[in-house]
Amino acid sequence: MAEIGKTVLDSGWLAARSTEVKFTGTQLTTTHPPTGPTSPWMEAVVPGTVLATLVKNKTVGDPFYGLVNETIVDIADSGREYYTFWFFTKFQCKLSGTQHLDLNFRAINYSAEVYLNGHKKDLPKGMFRRHSLEVTDILNPEGTNLLAVLVYPPDHPGSIPPEGGQGGDHEIGKDVATQYVEGWDWIAPVRDRNTGIWDEVSIYVSGPVKIIDPHLVSSFFDHNTRVYLHATTELENKSAWVAECSLNIQVTTELEGSICLVEHLQTQHISVPPGARIQYTFPQLFFYKPNLWWPNGMGKQSLYNVSITIDVKGYGKSDSWGQLFGFRKIESHIDSATGGRLFKVNGQPIFIRGGNWILSDCLLRLSEERYKTDIKFHADMNLNMIRCWGGGLAERPEFYHYCDVYGLLVWQEFWITGDVDGRGIPVSNPNGPLDHDLFMLCARDTVKLLRNHPSLALWVGGNEQVPPPDLNTALKNDLKLHPFFENQSENAMSVEDMSTVFKDPSQYLDGTRIYIQGSLWDGFANGKGDFSDGPYEIQNPEDFFRHDYYNYGFNPEVGSVGMPVAATIRATMPPEGWQIPLFKKLPNGYTEEVPNPIWEYHKYIPYSKPGKVHDQIELYGIPKDLDDFCLKAQLVNYIQYRALLEGWTSHMWSKYTGVLIWKTQNPWTGLRGQFYDHLLDQTAGFYGCRCAAEPIHVQLNLATYFIEVVNTMSEELSNVAVEASVWDLEGACPYYKVFDMHSFPPKKVVSIGEMKYPKSKNPKPVYFLLLKLYDVSNYHIISRNFYWLHLSGGDYKLLEPYRKNRIPLKITSKIFIKGSSYEIEMNVQNKSKEPDPKILTCKNIFVSRHGDGDFDMASVEATFEETEEKQKAGLFQRLCRQFSRETDGLKVAEVNGSDVGVAFFLNFSVHAMKTDHKEGEDTRILPVHYSDNYFSLVPGEEMSIKISFQVPQGVTPRVTLRGWNYHNGLHTVL
Repeated sequence: MAEIGKTVLDSGWLAARSTEVKFTGTQLTTTHPPTGPTSPWMEAVVPGTVLATLVKNKTVGDPFYGLVNETIVDIADSGREYYTFWFFTKFQCKLSGTQHLDLNFRAINYSAEVYLNGHKKDLPKGMFRRHSLEVTDILNPEGTNLLAVLVYPPDHPGSIPPEGGQGGDHEIGKDVATQYVEGWDWIAPVRDRNTGIWDEVSIYVSGPVKIIDPHLVSSFFDHNTRVYLHATTELENKSAWVAECSLNIQVTTELEGSICLVEHLQTQHISVPPGARIQYTFPQLFFYKPNLWWPNGMGKQSLYNVSITIDVKGYGKSDSWGQLFGFRKIESHIDSATGGRLFKVNGQPIFIRGGNWILSDCLLRLSEERYKTDIKFHADMNLNMIRCWGGGLAERPEFYHYCDVYGLLVWQEFWITGDVDGRGIPVSNPNGPLDHDLFMLCARDTVKLLRNHPSLALWVGGNEQVPPPDLNTALKNDLKLHPFFENQSENAMSVEDMSTVFKDPSQYLDGTRIYIQGSLWDGFANGKGDFSDGPYEIQNPEDFFRHDYYNYGFNPEVGSVGMPVAATIRATMPPEGWQIPLFKKLPNGYTEEVPNPIWEYHKYIPYSKPGKVHDQIELYGIPKDLDDFCLKAQLVNYIQYRALLEGWTSHMWSKYTGVLIWKTQNPWTGLRGQFYDHLLDQTAGFYGCRCAAEPIHVQLNLATYFIEVVNTMSEELSNVAVEASVWDLEGACPYYKVFDMHSFPPKKVVSIGEMKYPKSKNPKPVYFLLLKLYDVSNYHIISRNFYWLHLSGGDYKLLEPYRKNRIPLKITSKIFIKGSSYEIEMNVQNKSKEPDPKILTCKNIFVSRHGDGDFDMASVEATFEETEEKQKAGLFQRLCRQFSRETDGLKVAEVNGSDVGVAFFLNFSVHAMKTDHKEGEDTRILPVHYSDNYFSLVPGEEMSIKISFQVPQGVTPRVTLRGWNYHNGLHTVL
């Protein structure tokens, strides 16, 4: 008897172009199976796309590198047959006489023929639908099964006009598919239009009765003290006899380690007629004050494990299903004070600071590991919402799982975007896809796939457009709120009374979340569908704080620059792509950047807006080369995104209810709108965002020069003070002030006083400002914020000679190793002078906050046992020291220098040590999670940075610290 449950088929696949295969599907799965990756067959990427397979096999070049994408044949020129591919694999399965097997495709693009052991089945059209094929009767009794899938591209792949544009010629909008694939202003065209088996393939063994698409819903009463779990599931009896069943639901919570507490266990006895598919609703389960699920920054992401099992009399266990589930209540309404949509979670208002998401990889090489990194990055930035943009994907369950774990609310759009559905050049079809029934089938199936995730906050009909009237009406009807969830106020009627009037909410398709018809409607932008989002370009940092910067309460898209570090440019472009832009002076005094053709192709967005914004890189001086340009770009990235979020937060509740940045990442090697690049290296904007979006935050209003304290939490902040210190380029502190102890109410921004510098006499043209919000009782830091500033009308050019300063640093490291996981604590101290006793908070002991990293340092052994002073050594003498338990315990390094001043813009990176290192080779280990980076230290100040990463097998890591202003700018810390 085979084991009940799912087996994923994600390895051993072969692929070949259909025109190069001489055999039929029946022959491929009977008499003439491919024997291996010999022509025309090649190793396939499943899940993935045809283009992903071709890239893996080097049949085509890497479309992410330089201008290689231009050398790849576009489907508009080749015809659909060119990207019509066979995929083949084998799997083992032997069933007992009463077991059943389903072959499941969680998604394909766009349609397919499936052959199993010579038998044909069809997968009908639609990119966002699941397919489940009953294959019990066609399995090979010997146990080895041959599977071939012929995948066809979208029906309307379209063509790419010479001028490019949003969605090419818009033909792709006639299909229910991703719309970005004909190109956009942030991505080049994807040549195969994402054709392929792009999501999970599995086989699923069950007994006579199968559990299908359970729906879990929680309802709240009496101010969240009484909570009910509602559950409805479909049951399919695959046998020819009446199945007498015991249906069980169990709810457990993890207490510690692998110890679980059973909260509920309930058994129901039911009969399922032969061949029938029925719906069963459990009696509701009562919970008194359960642990709640909170978004990132508001509390813990408590998750319960809900499992449903079914036993059939005379058979035993027939099927089981499990889901992590969070008890939480999400409400929203249009706020009368701001006109923006205001969200509440568990009764608490939440100020939305989030980002727009396309997808993690435009060749759909989606993986759980990458999703985990992507979502943790968003949580590390202190964001609390991700918008899944309508031109991209209905995101996958793995994406939602990590949003559940890390507390990211998700705004999920359906596959409508104004550029491809009603406007553009040429004007696109306003009626959406040609097959409206298919669209709704995909929409309903997507809802069933995702609805149990607590992170899913709302459904939206489309991007900058509403679906055609019939689709919009159908979505409104399907996603109509159950009466439990209609009102934001506490329900007057009890759940017992309501249950006699209304059907159980779990019987709805999804009656728990609002449906908004489009991203510019009903509390978003101007609420009426007019183009009132954006802008998407470099801004003057102080403008974000001005009251007239944006006129509506919730901006769903506002974007800016996104230049990565120089190592990423070198890794993704040939040398001709390393040329920095030409800085062209215009008659009006502004500078126009003229990028090289490769940057142009990769959608580079400049750091100037002639006529409005002076070049923000040029403020530091004309860059000399790629390294100089990218470093100065990081300075701008940090300022730009910190100012954006601080400006919005400054008007929290008084003017705004939320903002979503366009965008957080790129699904390819693009050069705009990103906090981390496609190789998973963060820009400095990542850390500017992380700083600005802290739940409790101290900031400088760049428009008024008043210091503000932000408390987004639901509790009063008391017994705290703010320390403000100004530092000049000579290392002196011309201004120091402690703003006395305050209490700050919850969910408020409070202005605590004006910065008198630089209004004082003889201000320096460039200076540093350090703000610290701290607990008066123990001097622990709650929020730290470091600015570099210039006088009005000035620039940062004095920072250029400041690079030559040699600032002495002391770097102490503690290393913990657990398998291939490394956790490193780096303590960096600016030793240019002893800490000034009047500087109260020099040591930077930070208040710990739940969710700061997921590496359990208590579970690993410290590599180094020696005390801090036991051994010191010159930094460069230890260049080749390895991270291993065989080291001699080195943990202290000194960077010599004789100058006094701020150690400016320090950043760590992690590299692989190689004896055969080639010039220009990218040695970075990615991804890496840092508790902070691109940080600065005033004289005497020290900071601890936590670094965690995985090391590939056989690789020895080294940690590199770079800085703006100390000798050579490059040191290796071991």
